[in-house]
This record gives sequence, structure tokens and C-alpha cells, in this order.
Amino acid sequence: MNYIIVVAGGKGLRMGGDIPKQFLPVGGEPVLMRTLRVFHEADEDMRIILVLPADQQEYWQQLCREYHFTLSHQVATGGETRFHSVQNGLALVPDDADGVVGVHDGVRPFVSVEVIRRCYEGARQHGAVVPVVPVVETVRQLLPEGDSLTVDRNQYRLVQTPQTFRIPLLKEAFQQPYQPAFTDDASVVEALGYRIALVEGNRENIKLTTPSDIRFAESLLTCNS
Repeated sequence: MNYIIVVAGGKGLRMGGDIPKQFLPVGGEPVLMRTLRVFHEADEDMRIILVLPADQQEYWQQLCREYHFTLSHQVATGGETRFHSVQNGLALVPDDADGVVGVHDGVRPFVSVEVIRRCYEGARQHGAVVPVVPVVETVRQLLPEGDSLTVDRNQYRLVQTPQTFRIPLLKEAFQQPYQPAFTDDASVVEALGYRIALVEGNRENIKLTTPSDIRFAESLLTCNS
């Protein structure tokens, strides 16, 4: 059985409005609904767990009624940090479950079905997988003295989600105490000494963070329609 934990805790401050970014409409539908639907498209039996702050859950239910969104999912309450939010979502995955669990940003609605399937298959083989894309811009490293230098961008990759793991592995990893160094789920698993395998992501799988991202999303939908 496959599970996906979709973390949506944003408050939308960088969007410049009162509506959290995961609820903003793109192509006539809230971002978060598009995100959940693509995982259902990738695997109709996928168990979907949505993690939302407590004060946003009633609004989400209202949106589901308004948009007649009936895709089956469970809701968990967000925590103080992303780590704690994932921890709360992971608590809804049975301890004896056999399969793969992924963690995905709620504001990444354009992950492709192919990438999702690649991540889950990779996790079954390797235990822990993250999707990545090449760095296409020049990268400079900041030095302590205030200088900087160009580094070989071919040695780096940009990390996306979903990050996928065998269920017992992720359960074990999230029993660790929280550390500020836990910037994503793979870093939590790495702290146990496990290696992370990389699979190819898709360039459109951006994290919608600013108003320009929303405009890009609208144009992407127009081009694909």
C-alpha cells in the first residue's frame, strides 16, 4: 500500500494576501485540490493524508463543499515545524503498514504522474528516494571572508518532492528528536545513516511561493490545455 502525506502549512505571507497560498485558485481550482488529485491519478489506491494547521481545516472543508471535491483523504493537524507536521501525518499511517510513504509540498501541484510513480518504485528498490533536477544557472559559494567563488554546478542538484521512503524507515527516522538541520524529510532519514537515492524530477514541479509563481502556473495550464 502506498501513502502520501501532503504538507500544507503556509500562511501565504509572500503572496501578499490573506488567503494561504495552498488555497489560492489556479485554473479555477484551489492549488491544494490539484495537488491531491495528481497523486490519485498516479495511484487510485493511494492513501492520502493532508496536514493542515488547525485554524485552516474548517476553511478547507468549506472549499471542498464549494468545489464538490470528494476525493477521499484524511486530515492531520500541523505542528510547530514541518518536521512536527510530517510526524503528525505519519501517525495516521499504521505501524504495521507494508509499503511506501511519500511526503509532498501542498503547493507543488505540477509534479507529474511519471515522477510520482518513479519515486515510489525507487523507494521500493532503494528505501529512500528524492526527485531532483539539474542546476542550470551559475552557482557561487559565499566564503567567510565575504568573498565568493564559482562552483561546478554539475556537482549539485535541486531537490523536489515527493520524497519517498519505505514506511518502517520513515517511522524510525521520525522518532528522533527534532534538529534545526532537518530541512527536509531526506535529511531526517540521513541522520540515521541511510543513503538517499536520486531520481529524475520534472522542471514544472515548482513550489508556488510568490505571485509570479501563480502567474507562471496559470500560463503553464494555458499552454497544456
